[in-house]
Amino acid sequence: MPQDNVDDVIRYYHTTESRVGYDLFLRGGKHFGLYRPGDSPWNWQAAMLRMEDKLAQELALPKGAHVLDAGCGVGEVTDHLARDFDLNVTGIDVLDFNIAQARKRAARLGLDKQVSFRQMSYAQLDFPDESFDGVYTMETLVHATDAEAVLEQFHRVLKSGGRLVLFEYSRTPESQMPKRAADAFREVNEVAAMPSFQRFDHGVLEQLVEKSGFTAVTVEDITAQMLPMLRCFELIARLPYTIAHRLHKQDRLINAMSAVEFWRYRDYFRYNVYTAKKR
Repeated sequence: MPQDNVDDVIRYYHTTESRVGYDLFLRGGKHFGLYRPGDSPWNWQAAMLRMEDKLAQELALPKGAHVLDAGCGVGEVTDHLARDFDLNVTGIDVLDFNIAQARKRAARLGLDKQVSFRQMSYAQLDFPDESFDGVYTMETLVHATDAEAVLEQFHRVLKSGGRLVLFEYSRTPESQMPKRAADAFREVNEVAAMPSFQRFDHGVLEQLVEKSGFTAVTVEDITAQMLPMLRCFELIARLPYTIAHRLHKQDRLINAMSAVEFWRYRDYFRYNVYTAKKR
């Protein structure tokens, strides 16, 4: 990831809205939840744990396997996989304050022997070839400037037979969406430092995964199962975003903007689970 985008990502996650919002509402988590029929849309923690269980299911690795969490945040997914699925997980993140918090969290949970954390860009992985049995991202590959370079790094550090799992977005091509929707996606992706989301038209990411040397590529659209959480965010964000928009300061509330605009144009994006294997 070129340094200019690393700076943009750091700037986005370092904003007061991001740091306070993620801690206040999601207890440090930074991904959507998975809902079943009848689930309360407001029980975010249960939904997020189900999404993490889905990740473990897709990794399909034996106990003791070594896994790379690429974009680990404060380590809540890392810790869950270690504690509940007995995996050894290395988390990396470009944000130093995330790494510091992740280490404290793991120590508090007594997971020091199963997890470790390093400040690192996933476009320049400082690991030997074939270091991991599995690699995953949860809504972080969209921040990459050069997704191909990142996928090549993932392929390099995976062992033969290793599993790649990506929980990421795709979108309708701009030519097939209303101009207002296209403008909204473009603005959100720019302010939230998500250049790859701007590139990930439906079908693109799976093609990039295959070109990086992976096989057995699958894609599962689980948008409907995460939308209840987005709806909650939209309801919370609607008023502050409306005020900010009228003051022409909507870019100061990027997460509120994302919630409102993504809900408004929910028919033009998908939330997908991509899986693949290294030969």
